Amino acid sequence: MNAFTFQVPQNILFGMGCLERLPELLSKSGSRHTLIISDRGLERLGAVERIIRLCEAGGVAHTEYLDVMPNPTDRCVDAAVECYRQCGATSIVALGGGSPMDVAKAVGVLVTHGGHIMDYEGAGRVPGPIVPVVAIPTTAGTGSEVTAFSVIVDEARAYKLTVFSYELIPRYALLDPSMIMTLPPSVAASTGVDAMIHAMEAYLSRDASPFSDAMAEKALELIGGNLRAFTACRENEQAAGAMLVGAMFAGIAFAWARLGNVHAMSHPVSALFGVAHGVANAILLPTVLEYNALADTGRYARLLYLLTGRREENFRPQMLVDEIRSLLTELGLPTRLSEVGVTEEAIPHMAADAMKSGNVLANPRQSVQRDIEELYRKAM
Repeated sequence: MNAFTFQVPQNILFGMGCLERLPELLSKSGSRHTLIISDRGLERLGAVERIIRLCEAGGVAHTEYLDVMPNPTDRCVDAAVECYRQCGATSIVALGGGSPMDVAKAVGVLVTHGGHIMDYEGAGRVPGPIVPVVAIPTTAGTGSEVTAFSVIVDEARAYKLTVFSYELIPRYALLDPSMIMTLPPSVAASTGVDAMIHAMEAYLSRDASPFSDAMAEKALELIGGNLRAFTACRENEQAAGAMLVGAMFAGIAFAWARLGNVHAMSHPVSALFGVAHGVANAILLPTVLEYNALADTGRYARLLYLLTGRREENFRPQMLVDEIRSLLTELGLPTRLSEVGVTEEAIPHMAADAMKSGNVLANPRQSVQRDIEELYRKAM
């Protein structure tokens, strides 16, 4: 067994109605003015107004930055930083999926330590704690409420940069199932699959440990047993809660075990073609699973069991691949990169970018750029 370390340095609250504790948590953080970072879609759905009402009822002043887009850019981060400084906020409420949370973490770094987000690219470059962040997920997908990553598009390079530091983990995470029960089915499907892939890649990672394995296994059990039901009926409170907790456990798993080629390859797809992160991951997963089967040490059979409850006497890794393909088809997700506008000409550039990701190093099967290019072609 390899050496490993872990810690769980935050407070996580789960349950219907736990959102009501937001003013209390902001007060505990010593903040009387918070910047709510979210997006226009959640504003239209009334989620932002719900946070505003809670702040007002609790006597917490608030300002809103709501121009976060999917695959947020460094320019978006700079605008949010300026908003934070001008309004005099002393904390951040990150409301949304991965995009608002990525922006909130980046803003937290810059208003505390200065500079530009590119200055912190890579691992361990954030020199100390950041302003208090309360994360409220509105999808059961990214697990960003418990992770140490912020992923931002550098517009000049058309490249998704990653800031990795445990200082980025939000101080509080509020997991209220009511916040995800109005998702469109397509978003429930793609974000749920994203959470599943987090757990799968963490479980297969070369950096996996008993701690990350425990988190990944519970995540897969919860997601495998509830993804279909939640996509079919988002008002299913039990399925919504299970998906939210499963996504959280998956986030903790990959925060400590990293990911693999699926995520390394999906980031360039999103940066260059604007494809939603969960959709890009879903398309790439079966191809990467087939490629990684050569390195399987028995974990593919365990993955199939965790996701389906089935034990196959004459198991072959292709059985897991086939199960995943069937699931993606049932959920109505795209299955080829060509369906979402990716072009063959971009493959060399995407592969070069993918090779810059530390996730390639954690992938169970060693890969060079030629391998990544071939995987993209197969996924076309």
